[in-house]
Amino acid sequence: MLSRVAERMYWFGRYLERVENTARLISVNTNLMLDLPKVKYIWASLISITGHEVEFAARYSSDEERNVIRFLLSHETCSIRSNVAMARENVRTSREIMPNEAWEKINELHLYLARDVNNGIGRGGRHQLLSEVMDRCHELTGYLAGSMSNDLAYNFMKIGRNLERADMTTRILDVGCLNLLNTEHQEIAEHENILWMNVLRSSTAYQMYRQHVRDRVNGEDVADFLVKNLKFPRSVNHCLNEVENCFHEVPNSDIPLRSVAHAKRVVAQIDVLSAFRDASLHQLIDDMQLDLNDIHTQVGGTWFGYQ
Repeated sequence: MLSRVAERMYWFGRYLERVENTARLISVNTNLMLDLPKVKYIWASLISITGHEVEFAARYSSDEERNVIRFLLSHETCSIRSNVAMARENVRTSREIMPNEAWEKINELHLYLARDVNNGIGRGGRHQLLSEVMDRCHELTGYLAGSMSNDLAYNFMKIGRNLERADMTTRILDVGCLNLLNTEHQEIAEHENILWMNVLRSSTAYQMYRQHVRDRVNGEDVADFLVKNLKFPRSVNHCLNEVENCFHEVPNSDIPLRSVAHAKRVVAQIDVLSAFRDASLHQLIDDMQLDLNDIHTQVGGTWFGYQ
């Protein structure tokens, strides 16, 4: 396989996962405002989760709801629409190794957003738009899982998807921790249970959490579940296992395998209860994010020809 084709598959996996995650974040936090209507800074936390504070500040002077939603839906480089466009471009230039229906499905999503993306800025049409985006992402992911050969191309796609998924899980968890630790926002402490439920729902984890944890929703158990659980598909530990399995299926993977092994050791050594007691979870999440970035760097340096 040519390195440029592998790179396109890797970034297609990342972009598609990023689209779904961003749509879910907007949807969950829109619903959260029904429970916490006075907590306005929730919208600013979406920009923090996605990591686009600089781009947002260059465009808007206020982090009010409409500005945040418009940015996340239609910004030219940092939005759902732009990520769909980049995913579509990677499929367009790699159509010979993917089922034809994959091109049709991503193209339909691209055209749908080009036509209807502004319907999501106001709350009236937001739920329908975001539900359609998430459903189409699920459909495409499931279609590829059921109809694309598990060859090199598919493994690179899975590597990108799982690295993106693990990164988003750490970002969602980190913002949840920072909201509770922020002394300027003491009112959120009165709704701690609601906040942690929102963290779970942002990762589509609420029902699975309730099956695995026989206790009320609390920060320690939520963090432990999202970081260390081996069975939940969006936990950091599970995603790292999936990336490791894919590395075993591709050539010249010794250095990336060492990086993912180090990241797994870091996760295994985390004591979530102690981290909550001494307020060190934020630093531990930073360490996990650095490890994920190192894996991404090793992937690029090993297979795509850049460091």
